[in-house]
Amino acid sequence: MDDYGLRGASVILTRPAGGAAALAAAVRRAGGVPVLLPGLSLSSAEDAAVVRAQLRSAQRADLVLFTSPAAVRFAWRLAPTLAFARRVQVGAVGAGTAAALARRGTAVALVPDQPDSAGLLALPALACVRDRRIAVIGAPGGRNLLVPGLRRRGATVERIDVYRRRAPRWTRHHLAALDAAPSPWLLLVSSAEALDHIATALPPGLAPALRRAETVVSSARLAGRAHEHGFERVHLARSALGHDLIAAATAALARHRL
Repeated sequence: MDDYGLRGASVILTRPAGGAAALAAAVRRAGGVPVLLPGLSLSSAEDAAVVRAQLRSAQRADLVLFTSPAAVRFAWRLAPTLAFARRVQVGAVGAGTAAALARRGTAVALVPDQPDSAGLLALPALACVRDRRIAVIGAPGGRNLLVPGLRRRGATVERIDVYRRRAPRWTRHHLAALDAAPSPWLLLVSSAEALDHIATALPPGLAPALRRAETVVSSARLAGRAHEHGFERVHLARSALGHDLIAAATAALARHRL
């Protein structure tokens, strides 16, 4: 998007460090100023040898489900030659995860309209999974719905944690850049944990201003959570993909300026 629809706005990006470069570039092309405020810190699984063996085993599963774009990135970082036979169905929790898989040449058969674990569980293809072998690739924590839900349906499920989510490590530079960012502010959020950290851990002087920002979220569940945290202006994007977040931010800014 090169129509400068974000001209003059500070666009606060909450993706983890190292995962926001493409979105920051898109913000600049749209005329906005990206401000990095990672909502999470991600690190690779500690026992890499064990996880690599689990990923090799997952190549023989009936179904493999990836729970985030980070799960894709860290899985291939640990196992660069990872590939799945045609008989293996691959699923993604949302469009962003599916796009990350496609970039690695992996065909995705299952993507829910509702981009979360509940959306995956609601897919007709996962209604009857008794005696099927399923690998779920992601990180510890989160809502913890997917693995128990599949096991209750009779599947044999192996959970493979390829990375870990931790609280963000904000530096004085992060906080100073946010404090100095000119208004209007647009906050882009695609992770519930990132939203929680930003809502509860920012210094008191910055938190109220951020709650008044035009807040763009990637799912209805996140919209509800944002309202619970006191964010006043919440807008729903079509997905967590960068172009959908930018489109929703552009529309929100246009309404803000009316």
